Amino acid sequence: MNLANWLISAAAQNPARPALFEGEQRIADYGAFAAEAGRVAAWLRGQGVAPGDRMAIFLENQPAYLSLLYGIWVAGAVAVPINAKLHAREAAYIIDHSEARLVFTSGKRAADLAELCAGAACVDVDRLFGQELTADATLQVEARGPDDLAWLFYTSGTTGQPKGVMITHGMLISMALCYGTDVDRVRPEDAALYAAPLSHGAGLYNLMHVRAGARHVIPVSGGFDPGEILSLAAHHGSVHMFAAPTMVRRLTDHAKATGQDGTGLRTVVYAGGPMYNADIIDAVAQFGPVFVQIYGQGECPMGITALSRAEVADRDSPGWDLRLASVGRAQSAVEVRIADAVTAGDAGEIMVRGATVMPGYWRAPEATKKTLKDGWLMTGDVGTMDAAGYVTLKDRSKDMIITGGSNVYPREVEEVLLTHPGVAEASVVGRAHPDWGEEVVAFIVGDAEESALDQLCLDRIARFKRPKAYIRVDALPKNNYGKVLKTELRKLL
Repeated sequence: MNLANWLISAAAQNPARPALFEGEQRIADYGAFAAEAGRVAAWLRGQGVAPGDRMAIFLENQPAYLSLLYGIWVAGAVAVPINAKLHAREAAYIIDHSEARLVFTSGKRAADLAELCAGAACVDVDRLFGQELTADATLQVEARGPDDLAWLFYTSGTTGQPKGVMITHGMLISMALCYGTDVDRVRPEDAALYAAPLSHGAGLYNLMHVRAGARHVIPVSGGFDPGEILSLAAHHGSVHMFAAPTMVRRLTDHAKATGQDGTGLRTVVYAGGPMYNADIIDAVAQFGPVFVQIYGQGECPMGITALSRAEVADRDSPGWDLRLASVGRAQSAVEVRIADAVTAGDAGEIMVRGATVMPGYWRAPEATKKTLKDGWLMTGDVGTMDAAGYVTLKDRSKDMIITGGSNVYPREVEEVLLTHPGVAEASVVGRAHPDWGEEVVAFIVGDAEESALDQLCLDRIARFKRPKAYIRVDALPKNNYGKVLKTELRKLL
């Protein structure tokens, strides 16, 4: 089934129900939302777009984002949402690798991409929605099966080269239905508030809210501002939002400093990095039992485990603190195991299989073979599982750094630094940061100036991946095989 049918159904049942908001301003009801998606689909078909064609979206959060997404699905095409914080060169790689026919973008991004993308035409979204969507809306949804692609999600790998996770209609239906069973029940009076990028998990969570005919709120800032979030929650009421752990902590700090209790917040789902017990205990004390934790990956989007709001808020049951430190138990559509574990509590790689797991990576059969083994997704994360099925993450393999909820893989930063003639060796690790969880730190062997390295990174990669500190060393610590010992570098920090 094509996911776009959920929007068409919601619009048919309650066309006048409020749908899209920018801040406090109502932009569209469900009838207008569906009609605009239909006009996008008609325009796409007029451009010769066929089912299965890839359509890239390189935009910051805005109401038009959801109309584009559903218009792409109505036409049977595949969305390729790209993190708006990426450098144009990084976005161009994703656009080219996905073989996208069109790129929806705006402003300076359009000009930058026009020089970098050979095979895709750039579509200015402001002009599209302002002048070009003149065709009658077509609400005839292209038939799609559960194994047909809906979304290509690009996630970095240990080589620093992004891989395209193939996310199907069936996977997202599984994820959305598990949300209602394992995470939270969505009601028509609820409002989804998109303070995190729509290109990632926050965007995936639009589906269950569309199905329920709930409201969708884009902050005027387009992102996460604690004061704005609390104000919008109080205005709209019954608000759901997805947040990285660092966002939860910043929201709590702001609420405490301003004497607010989070009126209007109904559910905050947190994931995307380590949540410390002290931080979530503080958050629950400030806002009440509104928090739910999930664990997922692009390869099993938002769908591996969940820890319920009751468990997150529990302070009385025996062992509550150990459960709070976990990421919960397997969601209903998947099985979770710990590789090579003999007894409960043994550590090993977390494995998952089920309806929410990807079929593979786009145009990357070798990477698919390494990650999917006998039907199991090898997550690359090390963890334990207790006798009751609660999974606790112990380490992140592949040395990934999570800063402000965004993933940074050291290798991609190291490769940029090593292009400077004044850098003989480089190694990148994460350092604890009070606001962002971690920050990127580079150990450098060489005489390159910090200002030159900063500019090099700004020219080549996204700003959030740029090292916040450069530490010069005479040599990098290595083992007998020449491998850099990052554990020793972390000790130096």
